Amino acid sequence: MERRTFLRGAVIGASAAAFAGALMPGAAYAAPAQPGAGPYGALGAADANGIQLPAGFTSRVIARSGQNVGSTGYTWHNAPDGGACFADGTGWIYVSNSEINPGGGVSAVKFGATGAITGAYRILSNTRQNCAGGRTPWNTWLSCEEVSLGAVYETDPYGVKAAVRRDALGKFKHEAAAADPVRKAVYLTEDESDGCLYRFVPTTWGDLSAGVLQVLVAGTATAGSFSWTNVPDPDGSPTTTRTQVSGAKHFNGGEGCHYANDTVWFTTKGDNRLWQLNLADNTYELAYDDSLVSGGNAPLTGVDNVTGASSGDLYVAEDGGNMEICVITPDDVVAPFLRVNGQSGSEITGPAFSPDGKRLYFSSQRGTTGSSSGGITYEVTGPFRA
Repeated sequence: MERRTFLRGAVIGASAAAFAGALMPGAAYAAPAQPGAGPYGALGAADANGIQLPAGFTSRVIARSGQNVGSTGYTWHNAPDGGACFADGTGWIYVSNSEINPGGGVSAVKFGATGAITGAYRILSNTRQNCAGGRTPWNTWLSCEEVSLGAVYETDPYGVKAAVRRDALGKFKHEAAAADPVRKAVYLTEDESDGCLYRFVPTTWGDLSAGVLQVLVAGTATAGSFSWTNVPDPDGSPTTTRTQVSGAKHFNGGEGCHYANDTVWFTTKGDNRLWQLNLADNTYELAYDDSLVSGGNAPLTGVDNVTGASSGDLYVAEDGGNMEICVITPDDVVAPFLRVNGQSGSEITGPAFSPDGKRLYFSSQRGTTGSSSGGITYEVTGPFRA
């Protein structure tokens, strides 16, 4: 389903004026998403896991940092972060980064057809602060190091092939990645207060060993047109990648990134925004901005990881805020989908749907303890709309 394919009315009052003033001359864009009733109704009382969910949804704990995953004998990593799901016969696999430095890496949990845990194992070790990442169409997981001159590692969720560092994707403080099979490119966010948005175009689609790293070039407005320019030195030393190209657009703390239907959505934590790249016409705009919410009560703050469902709904996790995952619908309504209670010292990470779209996985990175050793990974099951 295409999101935002029609123009909505402007945001009410001063917010409307502020947004309109930021548009490029002659351009027409949809106003950012506004609060409203979510597609699943109000949140209910907290369940036994401290999670508030809409009616019909249930949660269970999949793994806890420092403890064995189910009956597998595999110890779950600390500080679980970005994640994704992969089909595996009649079952599936959920992979999860570890945002630890040093140590880092990625673990995987294997599920059978009924959702029972059938295995757990390590697919990447001895890396640094693996934060988010992204899955590829050829069923690998790109795990990104959120450190200066950090790298991207291509890993095998099935635990068969050794992980490979993909230096061609650049050396910078990587956050998330999203693959675009139409333009045969991978989009990359940068977690710096003056970070950029990048695009890697491999020489051969499906092989990330070589290619061209490009940076998005645009004006300073919150909407307009954009283009891509090659980054001369992807190694980022001695000159950082984000300062090599004149006219590169800078974003305040790039976080999650998601591709679907000729569109890339990515979040920036420094200004609590969700951005939208319309790849069909090379324009960008704001899909959500907590400072442009009518009524003044923003339901989504501390924007972080983002994923999407087949319905066209976006699910955005909060780093802080009310410890919620919020849903943004195709008609630009934003509402809480779930809330985690009693874990204010944590953040929500790694939202990802099972291949059939019926289960949502995510983690509370520091759990109830507020420490990286207190991470908890959850599964939510329910009537997600198709």
